[in-house]
Order: sequence, then C-alpha cells, then structure tokens
Amino acid sequence: MEELALESNAFFMGIEYLAVFCSGLMGGLCAVRKNYDLFAMLITAWLTALGGGIIRDVMLGSLPPVGISDRGFVLTALVSGLAIAVIHPEVDKLKWSMLTIDALAVGLFAVNGTSKALDLGTSGMTAVFMGMFTALGGGLVRDMLLNDVPMIIRDKHLYAVPSAVGCVLTVFVCRGVQWKMLDFTAEVALDCAIVVLVVVMRLLSVKFSIMLPGAVKRHNTYLPSESRYLKRPVIHPDAHDGGDDDKDQSRD
Repeated sequence: MEELALESNAFFMGIEYLAVFCSGLMGGLCAVRKNYDLFAMLITAWLTALGGGIIRDVMLGSLPPVGISDRGFVLTALVSGLAIAVIHPEVDKLKWSMLTIDALAVGLFAVNGTSKALDLGTSGMTAVFMGMFTALGGGLVRDMLLNDVPMIIRDKHLYAVPSAVGCVLTVFVCRGVQWKMLDFTAEVALDCAIVVLVVVMRLLSVKFSIMLPGAVKRHNTYLPSESRYLKRPVIHPDAHDGGDDDKDQSRD
C-alpha cells in the first residue's frame, strides 16, 4: 500500500497527531460533562479520536485497525483523555479554537480515509463512505455510548456535509493521480486545499447559522383515497331536457 499524501512528511503527520489529540479532548469533555470517571474519559477520548478509523479498517479488511495497532495514535488519544480530566474548564471555554481544530480533524480524517480506501482498490462511492466513516464514525460511536443524539443529527449546522464534499473531491484528486494527470506535489497541495475547504465550510455555517432546509411545511394533505376524490356528480344525458319540462308544467 502506498503512503498517503498527507502522511508523506513530518509536518502533516504532526497535524494529524494534533487532530487526534484534540478529537480526544472533545470526546473526553463529553464524559466530564456527564460526571463520569477517568476510565470513561479515556474510553470516550479514544473512541472519538480513533473510532472512525477502526470502523473504516474493519470494513475494508485492513487488520488490525490503526486505532489499536498504531502506538503513537493510541497513546495520543489516551493522553488526551488524561489531559481533559485536568484542563476541562479551559477547554470548555475555548469554543472557537476547539471548533476549528475539530473541523480540521474532520477534514484530515475525511481526506485520509477516502485516500486509504481508494488505495485498497475500492470504488469511488465506497471510498466516499469510508472517508465519512473515518471523519464522523468516532463521534457517532461516542454519542451512542453516552446515550446522546449523535452530533451529525443534533448539530443543525453543516457538519456531515463538509466531510462529504471533502470525500468526493478527494476521489477526483486520487483519480487524477491514478490517471497520471497529477503528480505527487499537486496531490498534496489539492488535499490541503480540500481540508481548508472543509474547515471553512464548517466555521462559516456556525458563524452565520447556515443550515440545510428541513421538511416542507404542509397544512393540507391530498391523498387519492380521500372521499372527495371518489364522489363525482352523476350527469344524465337528458337531465337538462327534463328540467325544462318540469318548468313548463309548473307554468301551466
């Protein structure tokens, strides 16, 4: 398996470790808010940071999953769980900073997850789903574990949509590399641009309350089985003539 573009140098690997750490902080903070113990903080931090990658690797048959085999990622996630037990008041107040880093993590995981799926020979559509599982699966598992409505449903701002856009664009970039239309440098640059786009979409949606429309409000229903559609006036051919005869008789 080839090395993924955003894992090709120390700089991008450092950003990915930062994303894992901050995702763990966000997950552990959910356990803190529910007054759970340290073990629960560690579990939620680990699942939030690496749960999506575990789901992706299991579904792709890439075993053992990175979430339990990569020592650096696992230790980073567990350290974030320990850290949140101490610095949770400060983290709770850093709304925009944590929101930005969380969006960065979603973008990075979406691009890397999609790229890994394509590298393993999946179709573009499958790769998009794998990328979204990588980006959103950890938070989904965390919320289900803590008996919360999942963030991808609870948050009305654009959350899953930016990751889906990032995954689709990553498929085009990877296809361009496979078809020799893009070189490795262009792939890295475009992947970085996709991550930035995901972050910008997420932050703008929160800043300006951009939300997807819901169901169309309807006040009347029109069903074929309604009685008013079954009742039709019966018109006889000679009804008009009969009416004139009655009028003439009444005049006489």
